[in-house]
Amino acid sequence: MTNPNPQSGSPDKEPASEAQAAQNALGNTERAEVATEPDRSVAKPAPEPEPKPSLGRLFLDNLWAANTFTVTLLSLVLAIVVGAVLMIISDPEVLSTYSYITSRPSDAINSSWTLVSEAYANLFKGSVFDPEAFSGWLDGANGWQAVLAPISETLTYAAPLVFTGLSVALAFRGGLFNIGAQGQATIGVIMAALAGFLLPLPPGLHLLVAVLAGALGGAIWGFIPGILKARAGAHEVINTIMLNYVATYFLTWLIVQNGVQDPNRTDAISKAVDSSAQLPRLLGDNLRVHAGILLAVLATWAVAWLLNRSTLGFELRAVGANPDAARTAGISVTRTYILIMVFAGILAGLGGSNMVLGSTASALTPLVVAQIGFDGILVALLGRVKPWGVLLAALLFGALQAGGNRMQSYSGISLELVTVLQALIVIFIAAPALVKAIFQLRAARAARLQTSLAKGW
Repeated sequence: MTNPNPQSGSPDKEPASEAQAAQNALGNTERAEVATEPDRSVAKPAPEPEPKPSLGRLFLDNLWAANTFTVTLLSLVLAIVVGAVLMIISDPEVLSTYSYITSRPSDAINSSWTLVSEAYANLFKGSVFDPEAFSGWLDGANGWQAVLAPISETLTYAAPLVFTGLSVALAFRGGLFNIGAQGQATIGVIMAALAGFLLPLPPGLHLLVAVLAGALGGAIWGFIPGILKARAGAHEVINTIMLNYVATYFLTWLIVQNGVQDPNRTDAISKAVDSSAQLPRLLGDNLRVHAGILLAVLATWAVAWLLNRSTLGFELRAVGANPDAARTAGISVTRTYILIMVFAGILAGLGGSNMVLGSTASALTPLVVAQIGFDGILVALLGRVKPWGVLLAALLFGALQAGGNRMQSYSGISLELVTVLQALIVIFIAAPALVKAIFQLRAARAARLQTSLAKGW
């Protein structure tokens, strides 16, 4: 007889079916309880959003980070500290107190502090502000010119450095290392001086022609390495170094030629530039600051506009970043190289013309240009090859030069120490990792610190 339910005759299957039925019933009960239980996750309050940090908090958090401002400021501090050590080492009287420092340490500390504090105080008084001159003006002992004399000297030294610094910075942004700003400034000063005492022109026109002649001389001296770089691939560093020597020796030869040399002198000095070709002084005849500083500010604005707002500036920056990619995009790298060096030469030539048309000198001498071209390299690096940064760096270098004169006269500190300070500042700024390690700066923004050097260098 056939069993209608085959599974009912299996003793092993029947208990399993009962257990499975019981388990299913239990699961249904649990699901029902879960369904009827209120949703506790909805009842939990949402976490409150974290409050945004205040502006002051953000400033404090970023203050000790390796950003551009902090590294530059700390570089100045390091340079000042190293300069103080050099002052102490170079002074025999102060150094002798360290021979018995274990018995009387106060002598070494006091003498060192007196020397360093007086030196840096005179540096500040000679470049920014002299409290004694201000007190004398209030008392009627001296005029207001004595109060503004430090600022006047700083601006006078800074004006040509702005032009040569912009010359080097502009070439850097285009991927070229214009180490020939010295030679371009030399040709600029020659052309400006020749126009200043050879051309009989009315006052306003005479000054304009002399300034343009200086710019033209620099442009010619910048065009030569530019065309050699563009057409022959000759490295601009080698060309500009050689042209520096050519310009220097050309100046030395030209000064002693008939019609150029001062007929009343036997040494190497040219005729004086006519007063009609001199840049006007801004604060009277007793203070040396002249209109060249206004031209420097105008040139800074023009270079900033050229780099950031013009089509030519975009092409210049593109070539400086990647010449091959710029060439692929249709930009003429040859034309851009030539224009870069021509504009750089114009700026350096204007810096040179400031040296003879301003209040620094009124005639050509073998050392009329000084070292403004080479100092322009330091100014460009300190300003991180940014136009307005170059202006601020030139003001700093001008202040060091102006204050260094007073520091040498009143404190007996060698003027060469100012050059050492300038070099130390640039060294520390060019090595942000060193400053970061010394002061344990946060590394969050260290990657942003870059010095835009020429790609070909």
